[in-house]
Amino acid sequence: MPKTTPSGTKARKKSGFVIGRDGFGKISAVEGIRLTAAMKKRASDAERKGLSPEEFRESIMRSYRKG
Repeated sequence: MPKTTPSGTKARKKSGFVIGRDGFGKISAVEGIRLTAAMKKRASDAERKGLSPEEFRESIMRSYRKG
């Protein structure tokens, strides 16, 4: 039996998929976007540390802050 929401309607499953870093790099290359060495290092550090997506976004924002 499908799950229902509190209002009694059927819950919808989100559709979509996640592409990996290599796939995203290939798509970005078509647009002329290239990852710098610093960006690649930041991504690998985040992966090594096991950062959540939110923590990774915070680290990116910190790297671009002035001051």
